[in-house]
Amino acid sequence: MDYIRYALLAGLAIVSYMLLLAWQEDYPSSAPATDVVQTQQSNGDVPAAGNTATDLPSDIPSDTPAPVSSDVPVLASGNSADATPQSTETLINVSTDVLNVTIDRRGGDIVFVSLPEHYTQIDTPDQPFVLLENTTLRTYVAQSGLIGRNGIDGAERPLYSASTDSYTLASGQDVLNVDLSYTDNNGVEVTKRFTFERDNYLIDIVYEVDNTTDMPWQANMFGQIKRSNYEDPTQGSGFGMASFLGFATTTSEDNYLKIPFDEVEDRASHEIEGGWVALGQHYFISAFIPPQQSRNSFSFRRNSQNEYIGGFTSSEVVVAPNSSGSQQMSLYAGPKDQYRLGEIAPWLDRTIDYGWLWFVASPIYWLLTKINALIGNYGWSILILTVIVKGVFFKLSATSYRSMANMRRVMPKMNQLKERYGDDKMKLQKATMELYKKEKINPFGGCLPMLVQMPVFIALYWVLLEGVELRHAPWILWINDLSVMDPYFVLPLLMGASMYVQFMLNPTPQDPTQAKIMKFMPVVMTIFFLWFPAGLVLYWLANSVLGIAQQWYITRNLDKEYAAKEAAKN
Repeated sequence: MDYIRYALLAGLAIVSYMLLLAWQEDYPSSAPATDVVQTQQSNGDVPAAGNTATDLPSDIPSDTPAPVSSDVPVLASGNSADATPQSTETLINVSTDVLNVTIDRRGGDIVFVSLPEHYTQIDTPDQPFVLLENTTLRTYVAQSGLIGRNGIDGAERPLYSASTDSYTLASGQDVLNVDLSYTDNNGVEVTKRFTFERDNYLIDIVYEVDNTTDMPWQANMFGQIKRSNYEDPTQGSGFGMASFLGFATTTSEDNYLKIPFDEVEDRASHEIEGGWVALGQHYFISAFIPPQQSRNSFSFRRNSQNEYIGGFTSSEVVVAPNSSGSQQMSLYAGPKDQYRLGEIAPWLDRTIDYGWLWFVASPIYWLLTKINALIGNYGWSILILTVIVKGVFFKLSATSYRSMANMRRVMPKMNQLKERYGDDKMKLQKATMELYKKEKINPFGGCLPMLVQMPVFIALYWVLLEGVELRHAPWILWINDLSVMDPYFVLPLLMGASMYVQFMLNPTPQDPTQAKIMKFMPVVMTIFFLWFPAGLVLYWLANSVLGIAQQWYITRNLDKEYAAKEAAKN
């Protein structure tokens, strides 16, 4: 009997739901924890002077191993993958309101960066998210130096001196300078100054050269990002959802050029005035911005330790005898803030990868942030944004829904034609077209308006996927992080139910196979969305519910209009 079948189906659904909850508890989607880590000192992979950063002299191979210091301490073990490296003889710790940075005096490289305002997990506010680190398990560092005729970075990196091994941006202080000093064998004094500002993820790196000799001093400044090939710790586990992980740069031909790790060795060097080189992952980015008035050379390579390196070499810097000179670069290490990145360098904001629809996604992102500035909750902001987008396309959607309602209304007549003409496809097609003409139905009227809206829907999808603002952003009840999956699968199940309702409101395809596929589609999409971030599922659910309401309203009015016409004829 029917009630027995329904009871069995309900029981199967409940058991499946419980299995999903158990699976999620046993296999949570979280970044792998680092149990035991050791800091390393990076002395290799230094580019040489020349037009590119890959032209290395014979005594400095590009894949020189980075030896582990003999006095490196082992960090605290456990679930914390973001413990700051303990102080050694060459490490300097710098703390600001938004950055925890470790600088190695050997070369003046930045070997660790964590972000106090962004947590590793939402339930670990005492553990800042680690962006850069140099451990036995992971390498992700920002190296910089001076190379060339009088450069101090070669086979042996310079060992700078500093006044202290710990710097803190004090309360009420807006700027913090960290000076590293080095004097070469000729008596030339080099100061490498790191400047940190309050509420700023941009670090200025200035080289000040005091040439006390009677000969001109010249060198090239370089900066490079080096990373081993480990997974993105902030990447979600949804099917097909993967933000870009790899290098990016700007060229004279392409404002935004992505270079995946597997294409690094095939990428030729290029030169451009200004420019930048970045390494992007989900939500966060590091980027070197060289002198914008200099013509800089950019290159990418992989060393023998399977570490990927992308960087720049600036034009030659010349300091006259018995005089001083300086040169500056900047390093951004922090979240993908669209507007802040746009202020730093042209096209750097494109590293928030919205795909080819970035010109549509950018204004959508602007609108979402403006709404949230008023509402203060990104869950409700997403709902309001969905309503606005739905309102903008109300007329187009109405055209589509009217077409589908008309198709549904004439479906009985189409079935009669199919029974009358049987397998005679030519006569059936001709009779069907005559029916469309008589009833004033455009068979493509339901598709074209939807196609016009698809770019906006796709762009909105990428905005919600890429927006770091949604990371650890709560909504209501159990949804305390819109950037991760619904732990109880309520939103995706509701979305699947709404899709099924929409299917029932649409005309049934004449092809039986196609009809079965369409009927099964809500189930497939529900499974697909189970592991999607809650913010994305919330958007699709809201969009589907609004579509049902609009479709029901239009269908009811259309039925009334048709009934009135039929009554007038009689």
